[in-house]
Amino acid sequence: MTDGRWQATADFLRSVRLPASVMDLSFLGFFPGSTIGNLVPHSAVNLLRSMRATLGEGSHLLIGVDCLKDESRLVAAYDDERGVTAAFNLNLLHRINRELRGDIPVANFRHLARWNSKWRRIEMHLEALDDAEFTVSGRSFAMRKGETIHTENSHKYTPDQVRLLLNAGDWTPTRLWPDPSGDFLLALAEATEQRSAP
Repeated sequence: MTDGRWQATADFLRSVRLPASVMDLSFLGFFPGSTIGNLVPHSAVNLLRSMRATLGEGSHLLIGVDCLKDESRLVAAYDDERGVTAAFNLNLLHRINRELRGDIPVANFRHLARWNSKWRRIEMHLEALDDAEFTVSGRSFAMRKGETIHTENSHKYTPDQVRLLLNAGDWTPTRLWPDPSGDFLLALAEATEQRSAP
């Protein structure tokens, strides 16, 4: 409690318990950006169901989703000319070295952004430029030249797929607000009666 307001930190991939003192209130969950796209669809549905369970009856959810667009635009966005995304991706190796006692030769890896049309997602990878051996937390690893570490997914959805995802997660979409270019949208949904079967 800070200045009369409740504050907490939680892992959104796990069940969140709200304090009993607020359980009589109506809730609006806010999940901005497009983080839902980082999860494979079944995990995204599980997250939506967990949010529904946490927020309870009469609740609403406002969520941001990145929309499907031309492959060349997507790859360019995740492999930008200035190298911002590459630096972000390679920073994972620096953090592993720093926080998990690793000795990964970071200079031996390069950032790759790939469009996976089957799953409608951008995949970020770190590709070994040469054979490499390294340790992390005392365990030994080896990679061959050309092998990759798959570091991130970013699924892209059409408006109809957003509606389907929300319905599968026990939410009923009530409004969708795309941006003028149709690249991104905000969806408002209300809690649906939870179902154990179709």
